[in-house]
Amino acid sequence: MSRQDELRLLAKVARLYYVQGLRQEEISARLSIHQSSVSRLLKRAREAGLVRFSVTAPQGTYSGLEDRLTEKYGLKDVVVIEGSSEEETLTRDLGAAAAYYLETTLKPGTKIGVSSWSRSLFSMADSLHPGRYCSGGEVVQILGGVGSAGLRQEALFLAQRLANVIGAQPVLLQAPAVVATAESKRVLMREPVVREAFHHFEQLDVALVGIGSMDPSRLLANSGNVFSPAERAELSAVGAVGDICFRYFDSAGAQVKSALMQRVIGIEPETLKQIGRVIGVAGGRKKIAAIKAALVGKWINVLIVDHRAAETLAS
Repeated sequence: MSRQDELRLLAKVARLYYVQGLRQEEISARLSIHQSSVSRLLKRAREAGLVRFSVTAPQGTYSGLEDRLTEKYGLKDVVVIEGSSEEETLTRDLGAAAAYYLETTLKPGTKIGVSSWSRSLFSMADSLHPGRYCSGGEVVQILGGVGSAGLRQEALFLAQRLANVIGAQPVLLQAPAVVATAESKRVLMREPVVREAFHHFEQLDVALVGIGSMDPSRLLANSGNVFSPAERAELSAVGAVGDICFRYFDSAGAQVKSALMQRVIGIEPETLKQIGRVIGVAGGRKKIAAIKAALVGKWINVLIVDHRAAETLAS
């Protein structure tokens, strides 16, 4: 077969498959060639440059930006949404994106850790469509959730709500996120129910976390689970720019050295970073410094973020 004849056959097979939509077995029957030859010819057509693929991103999607962030920070996955400049709307949209991500990636038996005080994660739980996405799995609360009386139900049972929606079993960490003293933490850590929750941290496959800035959200400020303004000033003085699960880090992503960290009841950074998939859900301009630090410090390996913050992070 001459080179011209070969190219003609490659083009014919590629046209039948990619343009006319025939299946490989139909091409095999029409051209009287073996089906394995059809597969081989299609591969050679691609290698010869006779077939080129073009994917056009729909309006409101940011595949190129997602690729840039994935490469720049060595992430497993990135979801960039069309973000509103209005904070409440942005929180809702980030939660909806996180819900869809879970619905399409969860498998039965998965063990999921979830932080307690993220408004985006509350929104995610509300946006999920009920289903048995995670039957036989667990949803483990990885940060203490007991807060003020008015918010106790919402925060303490985020893990419960999420577990019910996806068909998993909840494991609650029934303790405050922040206690008054390191000694108070030591006392609570002796409680069997608290020790049991911590035991589950080592077995997690996925973690869902918010990323906090140095200014707490209104929800967090009203919860009773927050450091005082003077304590946050102390953290800022040693370089803190944000937190995940109340573990504060500097702009390089390193956990800051502060005795305040001894009062947090929740997952340790070393344990969090060993989880296979840690999904950070955050957005908005005021959180850019915290998100970047979390990425640089490898606190998360999946990011769900708005396009305005993403552009800055990718630059």
